[in-house]
Amino acid sequence: MTHALPSPDAPLKIGTRGSPLALAQAHETRGRIMAAFDLPEEAFEIVVIKTTGDDRALIASDTPLKELGGKGLFTKEIEEALLSGGIDIAVHSMKDMPVLQPGGLVLECYLRREDVRDAFVSPTLGGIAELPEGAVVGTSSLRRRAQLLNRRPDLQVVQFRGNVQTRLKKLEDGVASCTFLAMAGLTRLGMLDQVPAAAIAPDDMLPAVAQGAIGIERREGDTVTAALLEPLHDRETGERLAAERAFLAALDGSCETPIAGLAELSGGMLRLRGEVLRPDGSEVLSDAETAPVEDGAKLGHEMGRRLLERAGPDFFSWRG
Repeated sequence: MTHALPSPDAPLKIGTRGSPLALAQAHETRGRIMAAFDLPEEAFEIVVIKTTGDDRALIASDTPLKELGGKGLFTKEIEEALLSGGIDIAVHSMKDMPVLQPGGLVLECYLRREDVRDAFVSPTLGGIAELPEGAVVGTSSLRRRAQLLNRRPDLQVVQFRGNVQTRLKKLEDGVASCTFLAMAGLTRLGMLDQVPAAAIAPDDMLPAVAQGAIGIERREGDTVTAALLEPLHDRETGERLAAERAFLAALDGSCETPIAGLAELSGGMLRLRGEVLRPDGSEVLSDAETAPVEDGAKLGHEMGRRLLERAGPDFFSWRG
């Protein structure tokens, strides 16, 4: 690297949300840059940025997230700080990222993807099949809600927003019989041994697009930071996300749209599975196809367009 490295006198500023999971992801990013360039921890500054999505009073309401700002709820203020120079890089959970970025920013560095599966979390039950008829289930994910109701229309689904710790506290208080989290989040928080969680196979609950992946955003034209991030990028994760996010983009997906998608690699080929559901779970449309890895984004776009055409204009309207 020909440019000056971060130092205690000129630290690299890493922007992140303030939740325990977001901080764990920022620390993982810092650790990987430290290892790649043999840098001390003092050469970095973790900058916590409160986003609209972290406003507890706002998010605790029953207002649909789309009306509050969609996925941009969790990124807008961080990206504004990046554009203004307040931070040098931004660390994001990729499943929270809109498919369109503000001008002047680049998102091309992805850490190696963690476990993509959802986790069934309950202090007393071992899986969805054990839920009694009419059981109360807590989740803030429209995707999980629709997938559950498609399989079990008898269930009662209530809003469960907040970070991992908040949701676990609601379970302890008996608000619901179970909830769902991402296995990747539990792994990064070191909580797999502390939380009564059972992994759900993707065949039973197809995960969210980009679930388990961390993306690192930088300013366009910042060659110094680009060189710092280059050793961190995992090529296979990037190839998988290119297909999944193209699928999401073709569907014009947001956090108000029940969409699932997962790309997997094998021997130079990429297999993509996609799914869209009515918000009330009454109908699901799915597709699966394989193509060479280099055609992953094209495959994702074409699959998204096909499902959009099959769904029709009223498919995503709320009937719950």
